[in-house]
Amino acid sequence: MFTIIVTIMNEYTIIIAFDDEAQKWYAENDEIPILLEDYSIDTLINRVKLAAPELLELNNMPHTGIHLIFKMESEAVLM
Repeated sequence: MFTIIVTIMNEYTIIIAFDDEAQKWYAENDEIPILLEDYSIDTLINRVKLAAPELLELNNMPHTGIHLIFKMESEAVLM
Protein backbone atom coordinates (compact mmCIF):
# COMPACT_ATOMS: atom_id res chain seq x y z
CA MET A 1 0.00 0.00 0.00
CA PHE A 2 1.25 3.47 -0.92
CA THR A 3 0.31 6.71 0.71
CA ILE A 4 0.61 9.88 -1.32
CA ILE A 5 0.77 13.17 0.52
CA VAL A 6 0.16 16.28 -1.54
CA THR A 7 1.11 19.65 -0.17
CA ILE A 8 -0.40 22.60 -1.95
CA MET A 9 1.77 25.67 -1.68
CA ASN A 10 0.17 29.03 -2.12
CA GLU A 11 2.80 31.18 -3.87
CA TYR A 12 2.98 34.93 -3.52
CA THR A 13 5.54 37.12 -5.23
CA ILE A 14 6.65 40.03 -3.09
CA ILE A 15 8.12 42.94 -5.05
CA ILE A 16 10.93 44.75 -3.25
CA ALA A 17 12.19 48.14 -4.41
CA PHE A 18 14.19 51.04 -3.04
CA ASP A 19 12.64 54.50 -2.81
CA ASP A 20 15.49 56.97 -3.44
CA GLU A 21 13.52 59.94 -2.17
CA ALA A 22 12.51 58.33 1.14
CA GLN A 23 15.75 56.32 1.40
CA LYS A 24 13.70 53.24 2.35
CA TRP A 25 13.04 49.78 0.98
CA TYR A 26 9.45 48.77 0.41
CA ALA A 27 7.76 45.43 -0.19
CA GLU A 28 4.35 44.95 -1.74
CA ASN A 29 1.91 42.37 -3.01
CA ASP A 30 -1.71 43.06 -3.97
CA GLU A 31 -2.94 39.49 -3.46
CA ILE A 32 -2.16 39.30 0.26
CA PRO A 33 -2.46 42.51 0.41
CA ILE A 34 0.72 43.86 1.97
CA LEU A 35 2.77 47.05 1.75
CA LEU A 36 5.62 47.53 4.22
CA GLU A 37 8.70 49.74 4.28
CA ASP A 38 11.93 49.79 6.25
CA TYR A 39 15.42 51.27 6.13
CA SER A 40 16.95 47.77 6.20
CA ILE A 41 16.17 45.21 3.48
CA ASP A 42 16.89 42.33 5.90
CA THR A 43 14.48 43.71 8.48
CA LEU A 44 11.88 44.32 5.78
CA ILE A 45 12.04 40.72 4.54
CA ASN A 46 11.69 39.40 8.09
CA ARG A 47 8.69 41.70 8.69
CA VAL A 48 7.02 40.41 5.50
CA LYS A 49 7.61 36.80 6.58
CA LEU A 50 5.86 37.50 9.88
CA ALA A 51 3.05 39.70 8.57
CA ALA A 52 2.02 37.78 5.43
CA PRO A 53 0.45 34.73 7.16
CA GLU A 54 -1.36 36.98 9.63
CA LEU A 55 -2.78 39.20 6.87
CA LEU A 56 -3.88 36.17 4.87
CA GLU A 57 -5.64 34.75 7.92
CA LEU A 58 -7.36 38.08 8.63
CA ASN A 59 -8.61 38.11 5.03
CA ASN A 60 -9.95 34.52 5.34
CA MET A 61 -7.39 33.21 2.84
CA PRO A 62 -5.26 30.06 3.18
CA HIS A 63 -2.40 31.06 5.48
CA THR A 64 -0.47 27.83 5.99
CA GLY A 65 1.90 26.27 3.51
CA ILE A 66 2.59 29.58 1.81
CA HIS A 67 5.66 30.20 -0.33
CA LEU A 68 6.92 33.77 -0.55
CA ILE A 69 9.04 34.68 -3.55
CA PHE A 70 10.98 37.92 -3.17
CA LYS A 71 11.80 39.80 -6.40
CA MET A 72 13.76 43.02 -6.52
CA GLU A 73 12.87 45.81 -8.93
CA SER A 74 15.26 48.48 -10.05
CA GLU A 75 14.76 51.58 -12.14
CA ALA A 76 17.31 53.90 -13.69
CA VAL A 77 17.04 57.13 -15.58
CA LEU A 78 19.82 57.49 -18.11
CA MET A 79 20.59 60.88 -19.62
